[in-house]
Amino acid sequence: MERTYKRKKATDKELTELVRATGTGLLGLNGIGPSGAARLLVEVSDITRFPNRGHFASWNGTAPIDASSGDHVRHRLSRAGNRQINRVLHIMATVELRHPGIGRDYFDRKKADGKTSMEAMRCLKRRLSDIVYRTMFDDAVAALGTGPGGHRGASADSSAAGSHPHTGTSDQSHPGPATNEPRTALPAAS
Repeated sequence: MERTYKRKKATDKELTELVRATGTGLLGLNGIGPSGAARLLVEVSDITRFPNRGHFASWNGTAPIDASSGDHVRHRLSRAGNRQINRVLHIMATVELRHPGIGRDYFDRKKADGKTSMEAMRCLKRRLSDIVYRTMFDDAVAALGTGPGGHRGASADSSAAGSHPHTGTSDQSHPGPATNEPRTALPAAS
C-alpha cells in the first residue's frame, strides 16, 4: 500500500511539472488540478478551432438545450459533447460550490431567481466553460508571441519556397486537403 501511494505521489508530481511546462493558466483556476488541466490540453488541443465560447460550450456539453413545454420555459443539460471535458467542468463546479466565492455566489443567485439546484448547476458549468475557454484562448495568444520584425508567426527559417534555392512553392508538400473550418482570429500582439 505504501509503495502504491509513493508511486501515485511521484506520478502526480511529474504530471504537475509537465502541465506547468506548457505555460498554461489552467492550473490557476479554482477546481482544476494537474489531471484536469492535462485532460483539457489533450482533448481540446487547439482552442482556436472553436470560433467562440458558445461553440466550445456546445462541444463540451455545457450549452443548454431547450426543454420548454407550453408556457413553462426551461433548459436542460446536454448529454452530448465531450464527456471527459464535461466531467472536468463538473468537478470544477463542485469545488466552486464547496467554498464561498464568486462561483458559490453565482449559484445562489440562480437559485434565488427560481432555478432548481440542477438548473443552477447547469448555469454554473456553462459559466465555468466560458472561463476555461478564455483562459485557453489567452494561453494560445501568449504562446504565439512575436517573431523577427515584431510579427506573430514570423520565423527566420521559414520560406514559401523552402530552404533549397531551386524549390518552388508548387514543389512543396502540403499538410493535407484544405478545410473551410472557421478559426477564431487571434488578436494582434501588443
